[in-house]
Amino acid sequence: MSAAAEADDRRFPPALVALARVEFDYDDGRGADYEPFSAFRTAEDTTDWIRAWTGNPELTGDAFRPFGQDGTGGYAAFWLVRPGRALVEQPVVFLGSEGQLGVVARDLGGFLWLLADGLGPYEAVEWQAASDDRAARPVPHLLVLAEQFAAGPRRSAGAVIEEAAREFPGFEGEILALCR
Repeated sequence: MSAAAEADDRRFPPALVALARVEFDYDDGRGADYEPFSAFRTAEDTTDWIRAWTGNPELTGDAFRPFGQDGTGGYAAFWLVRPGRALVEQPVVFLGSEGQLGVVARDLGGFLWLLADGLGPYEAVEWQAASDDRAARPVPHLLVLAEQFAAGPRRSAGAVIEEAAREFPGFEGEILALCR
C-alpha cells in the first residue's frame, strides 16, 4: 500500500465524523451498546489490540481500522479484505471482549442502517448466534444519518446482517486460525 493510500485509509470518513457526534442510549439492554470513536485507533494501538485479542505476537493491525466499541471494550472495525476498494466499502466486523466475533455489515452504509434499526455491533453478532427475531427499534436521528450517508434504499438490520454473513462466511474461521 502506498503512503498516500495508507494516509487516506486512516482519514475518518464523513459518516463516522457525524456518527461520533451521536450519543447512544443503551436503554438498559434494549438499545444499541455502541460508543463511536472520533478517530481511528493508531496503527500501534490497533496492532496491540489484535495481538492481545488473538494472543498472536506476530500479527500487525494492518487489516483493521477500529472506529467504535461496545461498553465492554469490544471493537467495531473495518476489515480490509477488498483490495482496491474504498475504506467505506470494506466490511464492518466486531471482535468482542469475551470472544464474540462476526461480520456485521458488508460496508459502512450497511452499518449505518444497522444502527438506524436499533442494533449495535455487539447486538448484531448476538443476533446471528441466537437467530433472534428481535423487533426493529428504529432510531429517528440515526435514520436521518443513514439516509444522508448510506447509498441505496433502507435495509433492515436483519437484511444487513444476513447479507454480510452470506458474503463473508469464513470470517470467524480466519480470525480463530490466527489465535494462539
